Amino acid sequence: MLRVSGFFVALAFACLFAADISITTLDPWTEMQRMGLGVVTPDFTAVSDIGWVLVRTVAFAFCGVALGAVGGFLLSQLFHYGPVRWACAFVRAIHELFWALIFLQMFGLTPLTGVLAIALPYAGICAKVYAETLEEGDQRAVKILAPGTDILSAFLYARLPGVWVHIRNYTSYRFECGLRSSAVLGFVGLPTLGFYLETAFSEGNYSEAAALMILFYIMIASLRLWMRPKLIGLYAIVAPFFLGGGFSIEMSNIKRFFTIDIVPAPLRGEALDSMNTWSQFADWVWFISVDMAVPGIIATVLLTQIALVGTGVLALLMFPLISKKFFGPVGRSIGHGFLVVVRSTPEFILAYIFLQLWGPSMLPAIVALALHNGAIIGHLMGRFSDEVKLRPDHARGQNLYGFEMLPRIYGQFLAYLFYRWEVIMRETAILGILGIATLGFFIDSALSEIRIDRAMFLIVVTAALNIGIDILSRRIRRHLHLSDEARQLKNPA
Repeated sequence: MLRVSGFFVALAFACLFAADISITTLDPWTEMQRMGLGVVTPDFTAVSDIGWVLVRTVAFAFCGVALGAVGGFLLSQLFHYGPVRWACAFVRAIHELFWALIFLQMFGLTPLTGVLAIALPYAGICAKVYAETLEEGDQRAVKILAPGTDILSAFLYARLPGVWVHIRNYTSYRFECGLRSSAVLGFVGLPTLGFYLETAFSEGNYSEAAALMILFYIMIASLRLWMRPKLIGLYAIVAPFFLGGGFSIEMSNIKRFFTIDIVPAPLRGEALDSMNTWSQFADWVWFISVDMAVPGIIATVLLTQIALVGTGVLALLMFPLISKKFFGPVGRSIGHGFLVVVRSTPEFILAYIFLQLWGPSMLPAIVALALHNGAIIGHLMGRFSDEVKLRPDHARGQNLYGFEMLPRIYGQFLAYLFYRWEVIMRETAILGILGIATLGFFIDSALSEIRIDRAMFLIVVTAALNIGIDILSRRIRRHLHLSDEARQLKNPA
């Protein structure tokens, strides 16, 4: 384990020399002071319809997660088929913001765009998680069923009850993720929290931005109070009515998207049996690959590897904040509050904030990714450390951390970290929309130029890269015999 850890740390240091981590703003300290002043003087009256903003954010999240969970549950029953697994891997490898940009081309700035942008990747994620949960469930009830019991009865009365609590808990956590995704979708123009947050930051109104973020934290922190099982049916009925706008669909836009927009430019209206057509197509692929895909992949991988190690370092520093082995109730409460705020803030919003301070380099993305993911893993490690039993004469202080706790939980820490690797890669790619030269930068540039064929090519490249990292991560975990308990990452709430 130490050898693998050393390799990744050395790789991250090597990536630092090739990464752009410069600060390009003229006076970041002044801007930081203004942001700090905004945090301590939040203006809750700046957004007149702030209640509706939060309601719409919840409505998008609920509708998207509900569709994703239902679709994922149905797909989980077929997950053992290769094509279903591959399709789910593909859709979940593409970030919700990329899906939103795709659906914008078909449906425009309508609620359907936001709902599907959340629902589609979440269906792929839920299908994988639900299928694994059902596979790992206790099978003893199935084995004692009477001969001839039909498949549906066996599933409903023998398999599902034993894993229902895990499925329910994971779906609850996925809704919390959906709230973060819904907020971020505002950055592409949908009427959720991110839209108003971007406006506040672009105008330098940090008191308004602070008020929006505080209300978002309160909404996340109070989730268990208002998201109760008995109310889910009511929410399912009323949520679609709070999405705003209309669901008008122009079939001509959808037809154009599939028949023209995503077709590579050299192949549109050309004779496919012509060698000249395919020669131009080869030139098109070569141009996009060399000028966009390869630089984007390099930047994405560089940033991912640095952020991965940064995540690990911060997780190791943060987990004692909520561990009973290091702090009492008061200290743990403060630590828990800090971790909740950091992990509840979408990495996209964190990166956007740091961009205002330091300018468009890789530094804001590295810090944002490391903080967000470090807080998630730190929270899990803190809970895991509480289960470690120590001798009555165990060491104290720094020795307790370095010689008692760290050696015992390090394997679990690596399992969590490598499980999170593919997620960090997805997040790294999407941060290109903010101007950082990852794959998302080239995708966003292609869409802004209405070159949807180029954007789709690069999105497929992004998905393939994420799937490759996921496969490599699983092989490393298997090679190191790391515990499958890393799947608790699915439910870090």
